[in-house]
Formats: sequence, structure tokens, C-alpha cells
Amino acid sequence: MSENQSLDTIIEFTNCSIWQQDHLVLSDVNFKVDKGEFIYLVGKVGSGKSSLIKTMSAQIPLKEGDAIVAGHKLAGIRNREVPMLRRKLGIVFQDFQLLIDRPVYDNLEFVLKATGWKNKKEIEIRIAEVLEKVGLGPKGHKMPHQLSGGEQQRVVIGRALLNDPDIILADEPTGNLDPETSEGIVGLLQDISKNGRAIVVATHNYTLLKKFHARTLKCEDGKLAEVKDEEEIVLL
Repeated sequence: MSENQSLDTIIEFTNCSIWQQDHLVLSDVNFKVDKGEFIYLVGKVGSGKSSLIKTMSAQIPLKEGDAIVAGHKLAGIRNREVPMLRRKLGIVFQDFQLLIDRPVYDNLEFVLKATGWKNKKEIEIRIAEVLEKVGLGPKGHKMPHQLSGGEQQRVVIGRALLNDPDIILADEPTGNLDPETSEGIVGLLQDISKNGRAIVVATHNYTLLKKFHARTLKCEDGKLAEVKDEEEIVLL
């Protein structure tokens, strides 16, 4: 923890530059996220939202500046430390990335076994818990193609919760969903944040920001700035 980092701070970027290979995407990036905080990351396509999310999960290396995510320093992070960082993160993708050849239960079981779970009864209990939490209690036997888009995204959120992460990073989680379903997904994520998890939602769906108010950071013109006033949010 840095000297100025509070006990509640779970993400902190200080004087960072975000690169996508050899292209500088964002410079002078400074922000903090506390435990239990829900924030939006907005901006046009190509403005750096996804690059910043990928930097948080160490998919993109941090070349300049200092950043701490869930207790791990990103600058110069060692390969063997990356899996430990990612166990503290839950990732929600726009395109679901479910295994389409097996039912929901087996999708979740696959993740647990891949992260070291071995006891069959404990696995069953944990899967039942997360399915109940995302409103899909009776649907563990369903194949992904038998679920609506919103239900599939709920499975993805459940998958992200399996290992009880400190942070959930959601990159355009409503990008493939209709407006009503999108509201249900954001409402679910906000409820999850009330249990102490930090939630970062990258989106360009400004309608959701108006309905589900939360702190908002905007990527624009190579900078990251906090939106202090709703009027600052320009519809795309």
C-alpha cells in the first residue's frame, strides 16, 4: 500500500500512461476506487476504456506510472504474480465467452476446477450460491443457447463471482442486450457492489448512467477525467 492509499482503496493509479502496444492511449491517468464503490468508465469507441480495463487485469503491461490493484503493484508485475492478481478479479465480457457445448452448471464447475477447487460438495454449494445470487437458481441444467442474452450475461456475472473477487471489471456488459435487459444487468451489478466489491463498468450506454447514477470517469482526447456534472456527458 502506498503512503497515501487508504485502507478502503482497492484500485489506485498515479501518473500512469496506458499503452496499446506502441500506441499511447491515455496519459496522466490518476484515480482511486474504494471497496464497495460502483463506477462507470465512459467514452467513445477507441477512447481507451478497454485498454484501461485490460491494464487493471495485467493483460496490458503498465509501462509508466504506479498502479496498485487489489494489493498488487502493476508496474513490473512478475508473470507468477499475475494469476494471484486475477483471482481477486471477476471479469464480465460483452460477448459472454461461455462454453457452448455444456450446460450452465458445467461452465461454472470448469472455472472452479481450473482455479483449484476439488471437493465436489463444496463446488455444488458454491455454484448454487452464485446462480441464486444472479437470479438463475433453477437454470443450471440449461445449455447456453437455451437462455436469453440477459440470462447468459447473468451466468457470466455468476462466473465472475465464483471465487469471491474483490473487484469486478465489466467491459461493455450490456453491449449485446436490449434496453430493459441492460437495466436489469446494471441493477444487479450495483446490488453486488453493496456487498463490498468494487465494480468498474466500461460502457458507452449513456441512458444507463441517467437511470443508475454513479461516479463516472470519462476517457476523452487521450485523458481520463472525472465527470462532475451530468451535463458534461455528451451523448454519442
